[in-house]
Amino acid sequence: MIHHSPDNRYIDREKSWLAFNARVLQEAADDTVPLLDRLRFLGIFSNNFDEFFRVRYAAIRRLSLEGITSEELPMSESAAELLSEITDIVIEQQSESLRILSVIEKELEKENIFMVNETQLNREQAVFVKDFFIQKVSNELVTIILNDLEEFPLLRDTAGYLAVKMVMKTKTPDEDGAMSDQRVRYAVIEMPRTINRFVILPSDGDHKCIIMLDDVIRFNLHSIFNIFKYESISAHMIKITRDAQLDLDSDQSKSLMEKISTGVKDRRIGEPVRFVYDQAIEDDTLEYFLTNLQIDKSDSIIPGGRYHNRRDYMDFPTLGRSDLHYAANAPLPVPGLSLDGNILQKVKKKDYLLYAPYQSYSYVIKFLREAALDPKVQSIKITLYRLAKNSQIISSLINAAKNGKKVTVQIELQARFDEASNITYAEQMQTEGINLIFGVKGLKVHSKICLIERLEGNKIKRYGFISTGNFNESTAKVYTDVTLFTGHQQIMKEVSKIFDFFDVNYKVHRYKHLVVSPHYTRNKFYKLIDKEILNAIAGKEAYIKLKMNSLTDYRMIDKLYEASREGVKIQLVIRGMCCLIPGVPGMSDNIEAISIVDNYLEHPRIYIFANDGEPVVYISSADFMTRNLDSRVEVTCPIYDEEIKQELIDTFEIGWKGNVKARLHSENLENKYRKRPKAKPFRAQFETYNYYRNKLEVVYEVVNPGDEEETQQLSTLEPQDLTETND
Repeated sequence: MIHHSPDNRYIDREKSWLAFNARVLQEAADDTVPLLDRLRFLGIFSNNFDEFFRVRYAAIRRLSLEGITSEELPMSESAAELLSEITDIVIEQQSESLRILSVIEKELEKENIFMVNETQLNREQAVFVKDFFIQKVSNELVTIILNDLEEFPLLRDTAGYLAVKMVMKTKTPDEDGAMSDQRVRYAVIEMPRTINRFVILPSDGDHKCIIMLDDVIRFNLHSIFNIFKYESISAHMIKITRDAQLDLDSDQSKSLMEKISTGVKDRRIGEPVRFVYDQAIEDDTLEYFLTNLQIDKSDSIIPGGRYHNRRDYMDFPTLGRSDLHYAANAPLPVPGLSLDGNILQKVKKKDYLLYAPYQSYSYVIKFLREAALDPKVQSIKITLYRLAKNSQIISSLINAAKNGKKVTVQIELQARFDEASNITYAEQMQTEGINLIFGVKGLKVHSKICLIERLEGNKIKRYGFISTGNFNESTAKVYTDVTLFTGHQQIMKEVSKIFDFFDVNYKVHRYKHLVVSPHYTRNKFYKLIDKEILNAIAGKEAYIKLKMNSLTDYRMIDKLYEASREGVKIQLVIRGMCCLIPGVPGMSDNIEAISIVDNYLEHPRIYIFANDGEPVVYISSADFMTRNLDSRVEVTCPIYDEEIKQELIDTFEIGWKGNVKARLHSENLENKYRKRPKAKPFRAQFETYNYYRNKLEVVYEVVNPGDEEETQQLSTLEPQDLTETND
């Protein structure tokens, strides 16, 4: 048995994150997942890695270079040691991902889908590739000859490059008749991002053939470099990842928007933290690029396959093969709400819960559009963190401003990797007369709240919604999140206080209903846990059920350990990082923890406490991470409607029963699938969709009692037939 001293009672955060990404890779390896979705998971795995190195690896690297420690690092390990261990894990996972890709490609061939390279083209395909290159690709290429440059060019973060080596004919005269002694010339070709990475070739009977854009370029290397007299030419993929830390100018004369805009531009010259290369590259070529890019041997240098940036597999062509994808479950309507009716009038009477993507996110847009047109609505206030590319949320807010509403938007300009997009939206909203708030100094605003103030008689009534996820209609199709629509006047009055805090930061408000970071969240959850501890000691029913993205705060983990030791039963559904070690005798005997990774990305934060037989339920924008508890503006909202409370308890239990896509969190990070002896397969996300579909059928039967024919007809409809809109 491992003895868990104070130094080793947590799982390292970075290793836990890598274990999460390994779960994504498990989905790519799972032969029960449709083939094209397995490719999509490979793309997600690769994209996750890019962000990990730009943010987390880069942060530890800075600590290592500065020779300081961090409270987020295990006490028994230095930053340098952790970097070395991370690199070893990454190399192993990278190798496994290549193996999985090879397996998937063989399975695709059984479906008559073939990935071909430039050496495998037939005559017709060769003609097509040459013409495609001339017509579509050649004018988009950025090609740089390197040898004669005084300064090596800056390679873009996470962009794909072909490192080209030309072995020249010795002492061959150039156009001016001068003799050249350079035996080897190097060049780089930047992969264009404006062209789909996967090029569909002319069909060969039932065969579908696809060539990577990389190989289209390789096939046409002579066309690019025909002015050079070379004996041989080769091209291998390389990719550099840079530190994405956002350094803000301290110049007080500049606006926050100017500072962030400059900081985003400066990311392009961030320190290299990872270099990935085709392991077939020649040694001298690799050394040439490492030297000139000033890649330190202590940095993460990762040998890879022929192709990098496998994030592009998220956009692999469908080829008309819907049978190779998960069947799309069209989002269901929310019982009692109609997209053709007046949502605001419904919310005046009772609360409603939207659980996307099982239910249609269109209700959020409809709610805002109603408010934009309602003559009695005086103002709309909302917090925005990440937005869709062509945001309907922004469109709705601009529409409201044009209708004379006072619109106030707190937009978080420092939402990582969305800074440039948010600046563009901020400028657009400013032009339309929307009042913008750029947050609180030293705090990111991560809360998901919206407040509508409506003049009814001589009084202002408040309505709105509070969510666990971003107001982003694109990610709402793949992220699971809950949104509470409410006209609870006390709650909405407290939402108004939060917007007051954005304006007057020095005044800390008190809240009776909402739990707000950074002032109250940690202590409130401590008190809730303490109450369960006291109930357990008194022999009463005591449990804690938590669903979140990440659990990394050591003090909160210690509090859960304390509760476990006193007999509180704790169930954790944590999709991503989990630094808590469950099931350790004497420390966490009463804690179980699982992760669900499936077709949708699990994103809601739902917190349930037994409360001596009268459960209290909260939804939140905050995970149990130090930043969420202590250094961000987050909002946790109690659920008072008994029906909605039960709904959230039900959906938690559905997730907890999962035994198909649920993995066990454990100290050794094995990612073992949860098995329940003799239990039937229970896939939580599928069953959650069925739960909401069944709720519709129950509502339909109540509205139409005794109409057996129509009730039976409804039960045989396809999911898309149950929706009021097919957004």
